[in-house]
Amino acid sequence: MHPRSTSARWFRAVLFAGLVLSIPLASLAAQEGKPALEHEDTYRWNTIGGRTLSADGNWLAYVISPWEGDPTVVISRTDGSDERRFRGSGPEFTRDSRFIAFTVPPVEAVVDSLKLEGTRGDDLPGDSLAVVTLSAAFGSGESDAGVFRAGPIEGFEIPEDEGAWIAYHLSEVPEDEEEEAEETPEEEAEEAEESEEEEESDEYKKWHERDDATPLVVRNLDTGSETTFENVTSYAVAKAGDVLAYAASTEEGEGDGVFVVDALDGTATTAMAGAGLYKQLAFDDAGDRLAFLSNAADWEAERPEYALYRSDVGGAADLIATSSTAGVPGGWWVSENSGPSFSEDGSRLFFGTAPRPAPEPDEQILEEDRVSVDIWNWKDDFLQPMQLVRANRERNRTYLAVHHDGASGIVQLGSSEIPDVSRTSDGSGDYVLGTSDQAYRQLVSWDGSYEDAYAIDVNTGQARLIVQAVHGFGGATLSRGGDYAHWWDGTDRDWKVASMSGGAPMSMTAGISSAFHNELDDHPDEPPPYGQAQWTEGDEAFLVADKHDVWRTDPTGDDGPVRLTNGRESGTRFRVAPLSDGSGGGGFFGGGVDIPNGEVMMTTFDLETRAGGYAMGRTDRATAPRSLVSGDVRYGRPIKAKDADRMMWTRESFVEFPDVWVSGDDFADARKLTDANPQQDEYRWGSTELVSWLSADRTPLEGILIKPDGFDPTQKYPMMVYFYERSTDGINAYRAPVPSRASIQYSFYASRGYLVFVPDIPYEIGYPGESALDAVIPGVLSLIDDGYVDENAIGVQGHSWGGYQIAYMITKTDLFAAAEAGAPVSNMTSAYGGIRWASGMSRMFQYERTQSRIGGTLWDERDRYIHNSPVFFADKINTPLLMLHNDEDGAVPWYQGIEMFVAMRRLGKPVFMLNYNGEAHGLTQQKNQTDFTIRMQQFFDHYLIGAPEPEWMADGVPAVDKGKNLGLKLKRTATSDQADSN
Repeated sequence: MHPRSTSARWFRAVLFAGLVLSIPLASLAAQEGKPALEHEDTYRWNTIGGRTLSADGNWLAYVISPWEGDPTVVISRTDGSDERRFRGSGPEFTRDSRFIAFTVPPVEAVVDSLKLEGTRGDDLPGDSLAVVTLSAAFGSGESDAGVFRAGPIEGFEIPEDEGAWIAYHLSEVPEDEEEEAEETPEEEAEEAEESEEEEESDEYKKWHERDDATPLVVRNLDTGSETTFENVTSYAVAKAGDVLAYAASTEEGEGDGVFVVDALDGTATTAMAGAGLYKQLAFDDAGDRLAFLSNAADWEAERPEYALYRSDVGGAADLIATSSTAGVPGGWWVSENSGPSFSEDGSRLFFGTAPRPAPEPDEQILEEDRVSVDIWNWKDDFLQPMQLVRANRERNRTYLAVHHDGASGIVQLGSSEIPDVSRTSDGSGDYVLGTSDQAYRQLVSWDGSYEDAYAIDVNTGQARLIVQAVHGFGGATLSRGGDYAHWWDGTDRDWKVASMSGGAPMSMTAGISSAFHNELDDHPDEPPPYGQAQWTEGDEAFLVADKHDVWRTDPTGDDGPVRLTNGRESGTRFRVAPLSDGSGGGGFFGGGVDIPNGEVMMTTFDLETRAGGYAMGRTDRATAPRSLVSGDVRYGRPIKAKDADRMMWTRESFVEFPDVWVSGDDFADARKLTDANPQQDEYRWGSTELVSWLSADRTPLEGILIKPDGFDPTQKYPMMVYFYERSTDGINAYRAPVPSRASIQYSFYASRGYLVFVPDIPYEIGYPGESALDAVIPGVLSLIDDGYVDENAIGVQGHSWGGYQIAYMITKTDLFAAAEAGAPVSNMTSAYGGIRWASGMSRMFQYERTQSRIGGTLWDERDRYIHNSPVFFADKINTPLLMLHNDEDGAVPWYQGIEMFVAMRRLGKPVFMLNYNGEAHGLTQQKNQTDFTIRMQQFFDHYLIGAPEPEWMADGVPAVDKGKNLGLKLKRTATSDQADSN
């Protein structure tokens, strides 16, 4: 048993039961004069995506997507003076800010009607293209002025750094081009004879299979002139320079090749031609060089091998590498599965090699005679299911190699022993970072991931070991400049840095009194750090964070650490968040943006109030950051215009949807440009506040309490309880009331008159279930003591880890009138030996090291596994239970839900389980999300406020009626009939 004492007051929970609500929902709604949300109301909610700001900062585009219906591209002036709307998605501005292009999907209702008529696949309408000339569209009152349309298309590209042109790839050949002359009988006979003579093997067909080829159109947006190139399989647009390249493929091979196009005049030059396949086209940053792969030189072979080619734009391609090139390992070849890429200065060409696959066995075996068997061997590095999940990845694995300008051969960087290699984004530096987990792969089943890290000389390929057995948290990482590798040492609770050129690793934080590990982490494993570390420009400084502050450390060891911010004194958490223009793959934590050695933007977060904000701080010296904006809201990542001091960002709270704002880069003159969900004002909503209490062992805890509009503390309300681990930092998150993947939507229940309580939970290793019980129940009781919670109308809901905790709790308390546990682990002894089928991993690691927090093996801690398993105590349950557990759940095997269901059914306990066929851990299909949301509301409304039972609860739905009757209709009762008559 759990050794800790609990207060006598805690055990009051077992006395609470009942179904009657003190105040009907209709009465609560009337207090505000607004209706409560119904399910059909929630389908009106929109999301905003695809936000993009023009380079000159004068235009904003975004996509409004409704729960049901077609997406809308909105183009707006950033001064708020005008906007235009079009059906579409994925907007992109040209670099000169004069045009915008986007994809136009077919009308959803039309597609649905065609599907009902039996139309399928390629016969359904596809996407088309729209290009808007901004001056024309906003200079005319006509709705379609200045709009060019074309299609159907596979996609389009606009050059990142150049001007007014676009390339779009049609998804089908126009009908007039598809017409072919009818063959004569003599021609048909001749083809048949040739076919019999050739008798191409399956192996030959596989390696000579051609991709679909359709026209590519290049359009000059200034003049409207277009040039069409036929039989295109792929293309690439240069980042700079008005140039693109395409690969062509024809049935007989007479038009195969790679061609470079001047996008402004449409002229094309041949880089390489000849029968064969061409793919993986890539330009250097300046648009001066092109690289690609082709097997044309070996086309007649059974399995033609690919070679790497490079050309100066406008010139013929040179052969760079084949399997016989010096430096390519014996038995290896150039891999078609990895595209080439240039260093920023164009002097290095990186590409992938791989072992040449063994020939397919030439066997004549009937499919019904072919043996299909998975062989599990205790010596395997990864479990067989994990190998199967990774099989295609391993078949297509490539190993990084590089060709240097002027060299006659190549340098192989990756190898079978060191398979994973990372380089700097600009391809510079004398070293790349190699990592290998091969020595530790079995450990991933119970102890997590480990890897060795190596500095690999980019000029020789020679590898030098930097560190062994780096455990977890991303492993070793190469600095942005490529001069160092860094990693988190969970054992020492310290950041380590090593020079790629040599020398022993250095401790960056061991001499600082602040803790750099997450002090609230309560897993039976090494604690993680407070977020990612960062590098300033030129690898001059290594930035790390404690609970409050950012620290500057010197990777050379010459200078001591400097605390850059004053978060400890102000109770604030500061983090570096340099501005990004959205094109660098992120940037919020510096991933795609260089961090200056000087002034930089930072996020702020008040650790007491949870208020968010931004400030200007410095990375070169200690200073109190200057606040730019702050408030009881959550701010989204700002995106800055490339050529102007203007940026876009979002802010949100429980009551404020994250609409798009624009401002100067100091947040001055802020203006909200979107209003995606004005209908929210038509309905009752709610408000959030932080509440606090003491756990059963007297630990101070916090939680979020959501109160409905018109809350009256003299009345009693039904209450929903939801939890996972710790949630209070998310108090200012907006939660749309739309159907969800697996959990209640706070705003929906608050609108309908429910309180919603979201408590934080700390854990004691070995007792996760009891830890949750000792945190949540006292929190609920403290709210009951406040006098406004109906103690007979409390429900609890959670999914996955939350679902497990609920399943455990209801074996210990009758406090809840009803419970929904999504994908719960019910039996830790059987779950321990199970498989997470989505990854193929054993589930052992999560019990011994991570979320389940048992902290030992099943054999060492058998009693803990049983003590924390709800199914062993199912006879103690008196709470009606609804479970969601799907048959394709790749995280928690659905037999865990089955074990709980059959146990409660055998014991005569009210229990229901929903299995949405083919769904995984959470619901992804909109129809299923909608259905589950309705059923969950019906379940809680019945048990908490006395609403009539639906048919699926009262009578079930027989398997013979599956797909015909959903059972959602409410049963009529004397109480409901009397309510209708009133």
